[in-house]
Amino acid sequence: METAAPRRYTRLAIGLHWAVAVLIFANAGLALSVNHWPDEWVRPVIDTHKSVGITVLGLVLLRILWRAGHPPPPLPQTYRPWERRVSHAAHGLLYLLILAMPITGWMHDSAWKEAASHPMRLFWTLPWPRIAAIEHLEPALKEHLHDVFGAAHQACAWALFALVALHVAGALKHEIFDGEREIARMWPASKAQGDR
Repeated sequence: METAAPRRYTRLAIGLHWAVAVLIFANAGLALSVNHWPDEWVRPVIDTHKSVGITVLGLVLLRILWRAGHPPPPLPQTYRPWERRVSHAAHGLLYLLILAMPITGWMHDSAWKEAASHPMRLFWTLPWPRIAAIEHLEPALKEHLHDVFGAAHQACAWALFALVALHVAGALKHEIFDGEREIARMWPASKAQGDR
């Protein structure tokens, strides 16, 4: 069992990790609550959901660029070979789904039949374009794709939440049962030494 303090992710990597996680769950709350708001609030809630999704896309792209130049700290030596393979595969799939969710949402919004009369602005300030190749399609096809992209967006969301649950369960297993101090590698308030 390892007793040395774990090597940690960089402060920026930790900050981006938790910012993306909080925004994703907040955005899920917005999406799930939209039918419970008064009618006059529905459009602002949906627009906020879109703005947060684009923000997540930007942050995860920044996280990927940062990671390319700052490799993550090595996994604890106590990890079994299959645990290392599963960990790498799960992280790759997490990145893929976190990218796919806002992109499919953007595609879904671009196929919205009323997009032309409702310009998109990030947090009601910065103009954000729809995807022109989708927005300018023939109306019947666009309406069909709106449903297809919406279903893909929801599927990505449910797959991501299932994978996040496994991710958290795996971290807790290593922390509680294996004594590996796994959480300290990504916890903002950790006093562990060896930050990367």
